Amino acid sequence: MNGTNALGDFLKARRALVRPEDVGLSGGGLRRVPGLRREEVAMLAGISSDYYLRLEQGRDRNPSVQVLKALARVLHLDTDTTGHLIGLARPGRPASRRRGARPEQVPVGIRQLIEGWTGNPAYVQNRFTDVLAVNSLAAALSPNYAPGVNLLRAAFLDPTERELRRDWAEATAEGVASLRAHVGSEVDDPRLVELVGELSLRSERFRLLWSRHEVRPRRSRLSRLAHPQVGDLELHSNKFEIGGTDGMTLVVFHPEPGSRSAELLALLGSLHAGGGGGSDDVGGPARTGPAERAEGGVDAAREERADRIAPRAGRRSGRRAADEG
Repeated sequence: MNGTNALGDFLKARRALVRPEDVGLSGGGLRRVPGLRREEVAMLAGISSDYYLRLEQGRDRNPSVQVLKALARVLHLDTDTTGHLIGLARPGRPASRRRGARPEQVPVGIRQLIEGWTGNPAYVQNRFTDVLAVNSLAAALSPNYAPGVNLLRAAFLDPTERELRRDWAEATAEGVASLRAHVGSEVDDPRLVELVGELSLRSERFRLLWSRHEVRPRRSRLSRLAHPQVGDLELHSNKFEIGGTDGMTLVVFHPEPGSRSAELLALLGSLHAGGGGGSDDVGGPARTGPAERAEGGVDAAREERADRIAPRAGRRSGRRAADEG
């Protein structure tokens, strides 16, 4: 990651993703690098090859919005990624994003809100996917939903997290693109440098995804989980920016009403009921225990449902016998 030439790194990475035939050019001939050549990008954008070279090399850092939009069109960037490109060309750092030594504090009202949601897993994270606060049902979904855990790091480096996520490939790609979107031009932020450095060394997939410079703000998605206690779950997640904070996001899960996932999520909540409320700035709430206890909890719930059904069945049999007599 080169924090001194974020714009040039982005342009170079994105032109490597565009095939000549995608923009009406012949793909024949010897090409030393994938994607478009610099002179091809310049020609299609209506600028000189020398000017485009200066942009990629970081020798010109103040292109006009018109030039940037022309480059975005050539590189097939969507609206979000175009906005990211324009942001990279803006010098300086917003004052609201200058990070001090004071630890991040989740607003009290937000903590109280998520702790009161007994049927919806919810947590708060910062721009770098560090978990800041969770409620008890979120902690029951994954031990990585706990304050102090970095969710992106867990997704790439924790084998249990990969087993949990049936959509792991999709989730990791979205996670990296979302991180790009939320840090913007602040690629020299010490927290980001530390995180990207570690993941680049330890995960080949992260290196590949980070090098693509894809941008995708956090949005709603469907998470497909394989929970070790209750089985397969499909949960929608909605993400809300928390006003007055430095990029904190509230994430809330919910199943389709009346679905099998809704039943299983309720069962998971009952298995972990009484294990403590939400947590903030400390370790996560106490968990139920090993898989054997979980299986026992599931069996007990099933037996309880069977006990409720059996008397009704007996009464119906008795009435049929009396009628036949």
